[in-house]
Amino acid sequence: MAETDAVRPIIELERELRRLEIENRKLEMTNYELMRQIKKLEEEIRKLKKEPLVVGTVEEILPDGKAIVKTSNGGQFLVNSIMNVSSGDRVAMNQQNLAIIKILPAERSRIVRATEVIERPNVSFSDVGGLSDQLNELREVIELPFKNPEKFKEVGIDPPKGVLLYGPPGCGKTLLAKAIARESEATFIRIVGSELVRKYIGEGAKLVRQIFKMARDKAPSIVFIDEIDAIAARRLDETTGGDREVNRTLMQLLAEMDGFDDNEQVKVIGATNRVDILDPAILRPGRFDRLIEIPLPDRKGREEILKIHTRNMKLSRNVSLKEVARLTEGASGADLKAICTEAGMFAIRKGKKSVGMEEFLDAIEKILIFEEEEQAYYT
Repeated sequence: MAETDAVRPIIELERELRRLEIENRKLEMTNYELMRQIKKLEEEIRKLKKEPLVVGTVEEILPDGKAIVKTSNGGQFLVNSIMNVSSGDRVAMNQQNLAIIKILPAERSRIVRATEVIERPNVSFSDVGGLSDQLNELREVIELPFKNPEKFKEVGIDPPKGVLLYGPPGCGKTLLAKAIARESEATFIRIVGSELVRKYIGEGAKLVRQIFKMARDKAPSIVFIDEIDAIAARRLDETTGGDREVNRTLMQLLAEMDGFDDNEQVKVIGATNRVDILDPAILRPGRFDRLIEIPLPDRKGREEILKIHTRNMKLSRNVSLKEVARLTEGASGADLKAICTEAGMFAIRKGKKSVGMEEFLDAIEKILIFEEEEQAYYT
């Protein structure tokens, strides 16, 4: 018994020692992690304390390896470089001696985020239904000048520079623009008008200049400005800085449309749902030379559109696209595409391998009738 009493304190001390060792190990790990964070913060502080770099654009490379650089404030400097640079590169320079120490990404990368550039769109004339008259007009003013410019020279007239497509949403304005770009073998550059409305002074106008420069570089090209009313609405008395900035962007757009020559192979197509609010300055001849209305499709047009959207669908024998066209009075091309998709979804839910007339009727009820009831509810 006495021996057991003598051993117990030793056991307790060993347990306490193990506990302290474990706690010490945890503290060491915590200390190590804190040291890492301290080093990271010290590195960030060191970077923050570094002098800011000057941004410029290389204008010319001299034989001795030095470069002439133009900075953002307009000044030109003869500087040294520790790397190989080319004319037109955006570079960062040391603020004290203006030595080039870093090549920056091309400024045009900002355009890529705001635009959709397609070298050859995958939409052809066969994908456009119910707009044969509008398509012929568009071919006259866009495709013909691209492919046969000599015809205009023979007659002694200048080819049109731009076309405005107007009409209700979902009627195929973007589809038409992509189709004419493909058939004209032109680069398609799409920009939404709201993307040109920028926060800071001069940014919107600068973006317009860059887009048209890119269009010239990629000529023949078509600049498609969707929802152009966002920047080209009728100018009123300017009340805010935002209004003035939108007007600056519009002025730059007008200047660009006036500035390029016919031989530059650049055409502008605008699209809007509200032609009534556009500024008269942008509608005058020499800018948008032709205004083409894209209306809701009639019965024949709806049938053509339905044939396009169902050509890859498995249809039952009882499906009558003529009857579907009759039942979809007032539907746009986008509505008809949604009806075809929804009819296919109804067939999938029922476990069918083909789409029947019943599914089309259910889709019409869901897409058109439900939308009408919803609009009536909110109005």
